Amino acid sequence: MKRQVVALALTDDIPVFELAVPCEVFGIDRSDLVDPWYELRLCAAEPGPLSVRGGLTVQPKHGLEGLDDADTVIIPACNRMVQCGPPPAVVDAVRRAHARGARIASICSGAYVLAAAGLLDGRRATTHWMNMVDFANRFPDVKVDQEVLYVDEGDVLTSAGTGSAIDLCLHLVRNDFGAAVANEVARRMVVPPHREGGQAQFAHPLARGEARSEIAPVLDWARDRLDQPLTVADLARQAHLSPRTFARRFRDNLGVSPLQWVLEQRIRRAQELLETTDEPVERIAWRTGFGTAVNMRQHFRRFTSISPQTYRQTFRRRSAAPGNNS
Repeated sequence: MKRQVVALALTDDIPVFELAVPCEVFGIDRSDLVDPWYELRLCAAEPGPLSVRGGLTVQPKHGLEGLDDADTVIIPACNRMVQCGPPPAVVDAVRRAHARGARIASICSGAYVLAAAGLLDGRRATTHWMNMVDFANRFPDVKVDQEVLYVDEGDVLTSAGTGSAIDLCLHLVRNDFGAAVANEVARRMVVPPHREGGQAQFAHPLARGEARSEIAPVLDWARDRLDQPLTVADLARQAHLSPRTFARRFRDNLGVSPLQWVLEQRIRRAQELLETTDEPVERIAWRTGFGTAVNMRQHFRRFTSISPQTYRQTFRRRSAAPGNNS
């Protein structure tokens, strides 16, 4: 298997967290999970040591030429000067990488660089909720989505503010090596493998705190019963709310309907079982609440764009299928 190269294009005065997360996910040797693991490159957009907020400095080993043969190029968050005027050299390097087929991703305000390169025109994209109005005004051809933690457009991905760097990086691992490997990386980082909902819940947290406390136990209850029929009324009963009130608060907090959330959980459970067991699709369909293999195949293909069998063939070869023990 060819080692995948992940290149970070760094500008001066970079936030420390948005730099640290890709280094944690892609830069630590995890060949016990997948061999080979990624190769991480830090690529400087300008000469000399670069400052990192918090009083740190970083001396990247590569310049922008390090992006030339990278499989994935990530633009972390950048300061306001870079947002208002992305360096032409960075914009050109990102544009060239995309043209030759590299996967391009941004963290937080790094989306400004992708937009300046024209990679987001006509596409859905997101950035930090505090930048939404400014971003939309600067790039009117971009379909800005202010609800989500990240947007995956296939060859171009964008993520919301600071913490969503984790969501995006784990999503990239999940796409490359499957859910079992991504879940194990998340377990080692002591973070959720997939956070619920979008960033709208963080933009106005005080108004939704009470609703989250009512809904959170219901999510755990439902995950333990994915093999059973689950209706909005069933979920609302656990929250001691009417179905209408529960559905409204659920969507306000998580950005999706209760039944859409249940469907996504069933798909994710099916992915793990396809990766880590030899059970036939018929039994996995029963264990995940789809009932029949036909029903599971239909929903699975719509959610992942491939069949369960193709998913199993792909990720059983690429995943070490780590166990569930702590």
